[in-house]
Amino acid sequence: MRKSILFFGIVFLFLAGIKVRADEGMWLPMFIERLNYVDMQKMGLHLTAEEIYSVNHSSLKDAIIIFGRGCTGEIVSDQGLVFTNHHCGYGNIQSHSTLEHDYLTQGFWALSKNEELANENLTAKFLLRMEDVTKRVLGEFYPGIPEEDREKSEERMIKRIQNEAVQGNENLQAVVKSFYEGNEYYLFVYEVYKDVRLVGTPPNSIGKFGGDTDNWMWPRHTGDFSVFRVYTAPDGKPAAYSTENIPLKPKHYLPVSVKGVNKGDFAMVMGFPGSTERYETSWGVKLAIDITNPTIVKLRDKRLSILRVDMEADKGVQIKYASKYAAISNYWKYYIGQTKGLKRLGVYEKKKTIEAAFEKWVNENPQRKEKYGQALLDISAGYSEIEKLENNRVYFTEGLLRGSEIIAFARNCETLLDMLKAEGVPKETIDGQITLIRDKAKTFFKDYNAPTDQKLLAAMLEMCARGISVEGYPAELAIIREKSKGNYTEYTAKAFASTIFAYPEKLEKFLSKPKARTLEKDPIYRCMQSFYAAYFDMMDKYDKAQARLDQGNRAFIAGLIEMQPERKFYPDANQTMRLTYGQVMDYFPADAVHYDFKTTLQGVIEKEDPGNEEFIVTDKLKQLFRSKDFGPYGTNGELVTCFTTTNDITGGNSGSPVLNGSGELIGLAFDGNWEAMSGDIAFENKIQRTICVDIRYVLFVIDKYAGAKNLIAELKINQ
Repeated sequence: MRKSILFFGIVFLFLAGIKVRADEGMWLPMFIERLNYVDMQKMGLHLTAEEIYSVNHSSLKDAIIIFGRGCTGEIVSDQGLVFTNHHCGYGNIQSHSTLEHDYLTQGFWALSKNEELANENLTAKFLLRMEDVTKRVLGEFYPGIPEEDREKSEERMIKRIQNEAVQGNENLQAVVKSFYEGNEYYLFVYEVYKDVRLVGTPPNSIGKFGGDTDNWMWPRHTGDFSVFRVYTAPDGKPAAYSTENIPLKPKHYLPVSVKGVNKGDFAMVMGFPGSTERYETSWGVKLAIDITNPTIVKLRDKRLSILRVDMEADKGVQIKYASKYAAISNYWKYYIGQTKGLKRLGVYEKKKTIEAAFEKWVNENPQRKEKYGQALLDISAGYSEIEKLENNRVYFTEGLLRGSEIIAFARNCETLLDMLKAEGVPKETIDGQITLIRDKAKTFFKDYNAPTDQKLLAAMLEMCARGISVEGYPAELAIIREKSKGNYTEYTAKAFASTIFAYPEKLEKFLSKPKARTLEKDPIYRCMQSFYAAYFDMMDKYDKAQARLDQGNRAFIAGLIEMQPERKFYPDANQTMRLTYGQVMDYFPADAVHYDFKTTLQGVIEKEDPGNEEFIVTDKLKQLFRSKDFGPYGTNGELVTCFTTTNDITGGNSGSPVLNGSGELIGLAFDGNWEAMSGDIAFENKIQRTICVDIRYVLFVIDKYAGAKNLIAELKINQ
């Protein structure tokens, strides 16, 4: 099931007979003047459309960045200061943490720019422009073109468009994305900055308050923010880290409002949502409920239990695996919640209703039947084949390939083995490849604990040996199952004792005198080769089924758009810039249950549990609470920590700015709510909420808790 499959909640709600509200939808900002501007004005927007998105003039879009690999951040000062979520910066915070300087537990604040910490491979991407290139891409296709030929033609044209857009400029990145399952295509051009430094982070007791227990839940009291800064070369252009670099002089930065939020206030979010499946069909929903989600949860649950034990026993292991554990845990809980939500809200049945209405509309007209009559048949046939493979696919990806780290790490030696087996490869070429492996090993072993990974591999081998069906079973796994006689712990202990990949000393000894035979005999390398070979063989079949599914989805979406010409259709998320607008709002999650739209520091104190690391409250924070020393960030002796809005967001929006009608920063989006975990597939107007950390709590922590007044001085704060 590919994450680019689209769903337009507008169609869903229309067919279900529910009134669609303006806060549903992830809109491309280049179209807001035509599609959304009037509605936004009525709700409280005071900016012009050009002040939100403009190619020729400074606008809000110039302050919004893709932070790292999958989050959003915003520029908040004329010196390139960035706010994003704590969990978005977590990996970088962890990379700087040691037993001596445990920034995860203690927090970190640079009180001057020369104290800011460089981050390897962390980037900030600014969107320069977006452009409709549909005609250029679709112009390559002829009627009835086979799906395989269509894909090749699409790839060829997209590559050409992307190359033309950057014209060899290494600081630019061009991406062409498909929308509406290949019915439209848009080009996005980014400027990429490569020197992004850590400026500040609260301790876990604030930035991760509530931990896994509160994750995806409301009420929430988490100060989920961290602070970075973008640097440039002295001439203002992007550059790799250098002590000569200077803070970015941005085209636009966001002013901050400390006026506070009230129920019904206009709220707008801009960011880069990663992936939704709002146009998923009943077949896809059934697959998620029956196979995909429960299998992912089962495998991740085992991995988490192993990590938890080792992390609790050793502080060093805890620091090494903190970011990895958080990444696994986040979507472990997500898939649990999504499955419950899909069942509770009857999403499968609602999808069937949509499909029945579509089929009826198609069959009412011979031309429609000719054009769209095959759509649902192709979708059904595609999913029929995918269903046979999905269990194995999840076991491969979650268990064998990612379940333990050593398997993927061993793959770094594939090219070296080819070189060692080939004739006439120059020594300098082999030496160059060895240098690349050494570089990757340095990063790998920094946050790796072999005894922990050994336990993970044993557990994953056992689960996958039982869970993977006979068809597609990896040859090496069959051998291990036979030889181990079910004792995977013993097998893995022997494998780790003899492999070159578990410890840096053994790997270095091999790299100093590499031999092909050593790799070919290595038990971990043999596993890696066998697992990936079986996986790729399975994916060849999966891709063929996916091609038919893609064809059906493309026709289905085109038909829905034609079926309702009066409707404004928004495309599903695909990590391109989107705007969503709504209101600050409370909600009623169940009968006789009401949740207010805000939480306060009082709730942090009430949740305190010194025996549970998820709910530790530091003495300093308690003292500030008792003295009501909230500065200009509190109101009437109260400090708001978080609030909820009706904005439509998903993963990738983490760190996105929440803006008022004047374009001022009022909070940072960081989560969705448990009752609407099915929201990536079906938006639920009445209960779906975005959870935001209030900007006043962010400023309070920076100012009163951390004493980083140098950062407060940079901001443009509107009272």
